[in-house]
Amino acid sequence: MIHRFQLMQRLAPMRNTPSRDFFPMKLVLVVLALCVSFSTYADDFFAQRVLQDVTFQIESPNNSSINLVTVRAESATDLIGAIEIEADGTITDVEIADLNVDGFPEIYVYVNSAGSGSYGSLIAYASNRNQSLSEIYLPTIEEGSAEADGYMGHDEFRVVENNFVQRFPVYRLGDPNAAPSGGIRQIQYKLEAGEAGWVLRKVRVTNY
Repeated sequence: MIHRFQLMQRLAPMRNTPSRDFFPMKLVLVVLALCVSFSTYADDFFAQRVLQDVTFQIESPNNSSINLVTVRAESATDLIGAIEIEADGTITDVEIADLNVDGFPEIYVYVNSAGSGSYGSLIAYASNRNQSLSEIYLPTIEEGSAEADGYMGHDEFRVVENNFVQRFPVYRLGDPNAAPSGGIRQIQYKLEAGEAGWVLRKVRVTNY
């Protein structure tokens, strides 16, 4: 039988002697850290949405701070349009809707920029009676406006019934980026015809 004192003597040198596996383990940790850093960007993005016999397909490599996005729309019989556009960030979600209730759908592609602010932007198109695609414009939040007070990004977009909704946290002076304390601001929009295409017009702002 090995006495406790003898066992401790045998184990002591092992605690003081560098292991031959130490440096390979450090290498493994470095590789894992690099993998985590490279996985900041999302995987390739593909989505298909169907409404009112129109199929939209959205595709992007989604692997950089600026990404090429392909938007393709088809009716049951013909190609409506195919558009390539750059996104300032990565795609986070896609929704299809008919906000103006004209019987022809729109596609809404949600994008968040790289960096701590994660500012949101919108890529959106409407079917013009299934003959072509027109861009939908979302106004930016203008500096100095009431909506911009406490705005520091982290946008979320969503279709809610026949409205388009933008939400973001409100920051008070001194708030760290990870801990906004001013509640949530929600901007509600209606889809209307513009001079050249379609516009999401602000109809209500709510703080809660």
